[in-house]
Amino acid sequence: MLPPNHPNLATYYISIGLVYYNMGQYRKALEFYEKDVEIMKTAPSLDHTDLATSYNNIALVYDIVGDYSKALKLNEESIYIRGKALPKNHPDLATSYNNIGVVYNNMGEYWKALDFYTKALEIHEKAPARNHCDIGLCYDNIGLVYNYLGEYKKAEEFHGKSFETMQMAVSCDHPSFSSVHHNTGLTHYNMGEYAKALELYEKARSLREKVLPMSHPSLMASYNYIGQVYKNMGEYSKALEIFNKGLEGMKKMPNKNVWSFSNIYLFYSQRLAPIFGTDLLEEHPISAMIYSNIGDVYRLMGDYKKALSFHQKALKVQQNVQCNPLQRATIYVNLGETHRELKDYKKALEYYEKGLELRQMKLPENHPDLGVLFHNMSKLYLAFGEHSKAIEAIQQALKIAQERLPSNHPHFLDCQKTLLLLQTDV
Repeated sequence: MLPPNHPNLATYYISIGLVYYNMGQYRKALEFYEKDVEIMKTAPSLDHTDLATSYNNIALVYDIVGDYSKALKLNEESIYIRGKALPKNHPDLATSYNNIGVVYNNMGEYWKALDFYTKALEIHEKAPARNHCDIGLCYDNIGLVYNYLGEYKKAEEFHGKSFETMQMAVSCDHPSFSSVHHNTGLTHYNMGEYAKALELYEKARSLREKVLPMSHPSLMASYNYIGQVYKNMGEYSKALEIFNKGLEGMKKMPNKNVWSFSNIYLFYSQRLAPIFGTDLLEEHPISAMIYSNIGDVYRLMGDYKKALSFHQKALKVQQNVQCNPLQRATIYVNLGETHRELKDYKKALEYYEKGLELRQMKLPENHPDLGVLFHNMSKLYLAFGEHSKAIEAIQQALKIAQERLPSNHPHFLDCQKTLLLLQTDV
């Protein structure tokens, strides 16, 4: 019988934690990862790089549940330890750089994410034994950042590199390809190519369903994005069906009694004592976006009361978790659209301005999402009777669309129609 802090137990704790992590039971995963750290810190022959790996494991849990500040801190500790102990081109450092890039990406800090992803890629490309999967995933991550920055051609280029590189190591139906399919689908979605986006999103979902529990956040993300495609294609009933699948998956979380993110300190001070009574559905950032997307479908269907209800649910979730400010901006914009439809123009403008402030703070000035918002504001100003402001806003929207979107993109065409309407009205 080994004592509870025997070094040999650390490996078992890591393995058990990984199983729980892959099952989506993050509180249990964290519990075993923390046991591993406790052993590492008391071991007489401590290998500090192993401790860095342990910090990295815990950071992954915090990132996936949306506690980005904690994930960032642990990843920085991991980089500090590895930076002192390892050569600058060591693959483990690349892993740390990649992981911190993921956190920054989730926080909406895209230029910082790009910097760390590029550092990781440089190490992997210079490695004597090239790992094509690692290189491919770096390309994929860089492509995703360009997606979020609205640079869709660059995104397409890097996702293409990712696909070609990973094919050298694994078959196209390997689970590792799920993120490549999904992120390439996002590029096509952003370019208005909805049929192609749907095809790729479905490929990603199919691969994820083979290896992940139905409650895993990656699957929830698949449902969320597939639902958005159906929404934009005007298939509202299908969109609602898909969004509700995502919510049902969250409800089926094997361990719904997770910690409250507002009580992280208490969680640590009581040595991982569980804090009961909080449902994951109300605690995960992805659920906020699903709620808001459902609300937007109801808006498009003309059911504004239901739309407002779901948007308010989304805001409530985001008040309880750390989230990407751009996701909050989207919820504000969706609320603005709903209030505009209800002819509550003052409230609509209030939400548009909140969304605009966040997007201008985080995005390039010619980002397509800013163009969409300027278009919305143009329609609002027209309803207000402020014709000159409406013209100014639609011209801003059209300028961005001309710079960033294909000429047949639905948003580009809508902007042209709105401008024509305003010019005719004069």
